[in-house]
Amino acid sequence: MERKVILYIATSLDGYIASPDDNLDFLSVVEQEGEDYGYAQFIETVDTVIVGRKTYDKVLSMGFDFPHSDKESYIITRTPKPAIGNIQFYTEDVKTLVLKLKEQQGKNIFVDGGAEVVNLLLKDNLIDEFCISIIPVLLGDGIRLFQDNRPELPLKFVRSETFKSGLIQVWYQKA
Repeated sequence: MERKVILYIATSLDGYIASPDDNLDFLSVVEQEGEDYGYAQFIETVDTVIVGRKTYDKVLSMGFDFPHSDKESYIITRTPKPAIGNIQFYTEDVKTLVLKLKEQQGKNIFVDGGAEVVNLLLKDNLIDEFCISIIPVLLGDGIRLFQDNRPELPLKFVRSETFKSGLIQVWYQKA
């Protein structure tokens, strides 16, 4: 079975993944004890993670260890750095990386953001599935998940789920 590239990400209702200053506080609107919105189940289906350097740095700046250090992880960056365990700092073409990973045996490939990486992958039609958690808040401004000037991509609805917090999770795949 071919590995799938899956974007699993949260956005405000108006399409922002962070406020203008890279703030993620809006995510706390839906935090509920014991509710992970299917994340634990999802993360079991992946063994490789692709994330942009800004997103990686943001996680570390919040005082967390990188949550995917147990998986083969590629931090997309322009600055070469030595690997840290399973974490590789990747400076080459992202399309080449994804095509190489898809040829290998393994579980699915998790795209964890940020917007620059997502939109690079969209330009080359490399995201197979989308799981987008919509947070019930309008930020008004910030870092848009989907940027302009990329090819049109028809999608097929897979499922949706609503939660008590007001979060709605939608799953689509390439049509």
